[in-house]
Amino acid sequence: MNKLISSILQILLFAAIPLIWWAVSSRRQTSFWNWIGLKRIGEAKGKGLYVWMGAVIVGFLLLSLLILPLVSGSDTAASEFNGLGIAALPAALVYAFFNTALPEEIIFRGFLLKRCSAKLGFPIGNAIQSLLFGLMHGVMFFAITGALTALLIIIFTGAIGWFMGMINEKKANGSILPSWLIHGIANTFSALMAMFLIF
Repeated sequence: MNKLISSILQILLFAAIPLIWWAVSSRRQTSFWNWIGLKRIGEAKGKGLYVWMGAVIVGFLLLSLLILPLVSGSDTAASEFNGLGIAALPAALVYAFFNTALPEEIIFRGFLLKRCSAKLGFPIGNAIQSLLFGLMHGVMFFAITGALTALLIIIFTGAIGWFMGMINEKKANGSILPSWLIHGIANTFSALMAMFLIF
């Protein structure tokens, strides 16, 4: 229950700036949900959507097997599940999809990518949001793991953020649902590794 309450508060916090921006700039043109991309995918652009999603998920999971050992023993977002086994699965799923993935997708792919792309074009907008996404995940590890590991985390998460932005905007008609699913699965994988002390 605490994880659910924490998730709701985190979603509200991460959605506050986009909500204010929308209210000032776009509320007469479209709904907030459509504006940030929290909408049905609709007619997917080409048959490649699910192939791209699957490839990014598999790529993330394989690269995680290389990255997770580098942060083993560090305090990560999934550390609260260390050694708890299958009993922690409900809390881990709430953490994975609602406490981290949804708020981050709202701010990075729903807000930053869409606003930057509108002003600077998609390639630059996607590069900006993915760089900021990578920095957010890597900077906290500089003091703990050293610069090289932190740089690898920035590159790794930034690349995943870039692909998620591309999938949303180029394959899913601007919906953030694909990246939310990818992100949630990735976070679930990290939580499972912690739950069963695999790394």
